[in-house]
Amino acid sequence: MSLEKKDEYDHKSWMKKKDLTPIESVFLTSLIWLDKRLRIVDYLELMETLYYRVNLQMPKSHTEQYNLDNKFWYWYPLYTLGFFSTLAYVVAAISGALLGFYYSPSAAAGGEAAGTVAYQSIAIIMQDLQFGFMLRSIHRWSAQVMVAAVFLHMLRVYFTGAYKEPRELNWLIGIVLISLTMVFGYTGYLLPWDQLAYWAGQIGVEMSLSIPLAGEWIAQLLFGGFSLGQATLQRMYIIHVFLLPFVVTTLIAIHIGIVWVQGIAEPH
Repeated sequence: MSLEKKDEYDHKSWMKKKDLTPIESVFLTSLIWLDKRLRIVDYLELMETLYYRVNLQMPKSHTEQYNLDNKFWYWYPLYTLGFFSTLAYVVAAISGALLGFYYSPSAAAGGEAAGTVAYQSIAIIMQDLQFGFMLRSIHRWSAQVMVAAVFLHMLRVYFTGAYKEPRELNWLIGIVLISLTMVFGYTGYLLPWDQLAYWAGQIGVEMSLSIPLAGEWIAQLLFGGFSLGQATLQRMYIIHVFLLPFVVTTLIAIHIGIVWVQGIAEPH
């Protein structure tokens, strides 16, 4: 008797021994049939393991465990700021991807209408596109919420001592993430290419030029020269839409993965 036939025989004999209802019998037969082809049981066991790991990693009530009723930084909801910032990032990414269908990164004059082509594309989104005003508002406010949540998350980690051994690496990754969040905000601020964006870009050029030795090289690399133009807007668009999302998403995945392995840090 082959191994597969033997397994099938064992399953049938086991099911005959059990006093199963017709529904249970159909369910188990279907599960066995699927398991032979798709390894369903293995994935169910994996999901069960992940479920128990999640529950083990969830933070306890620190205010009760450590009698910290008067300590603001140990307040339980502050331990959700990391998830809140990730959620805001996902909302900003989805809404930004939808805005990308209508935005045109061109600094050329918009013809008879005032402003550049980039500015006119923003105006069309806000005025002519159905739910466009809401879509851009969602993108803008989710980005601002993300910045605030990341900043408060870093403060909570610092004041509860969660950056200490063995979590130094994750603290450094968090510093990189908050820095990239600022770059996200700056590049997005320049994309409308209005007066505010133009002078914010000019400040960026001046700040780059103030860097010793490498200032001119950085200004040419990031802004396409010492004065603003199409090259500047094109670079900001590429950084904001194509470069930063992949880098930030990868770092967030690594950051969450390390938290998953190490668990939620107890306050020192």
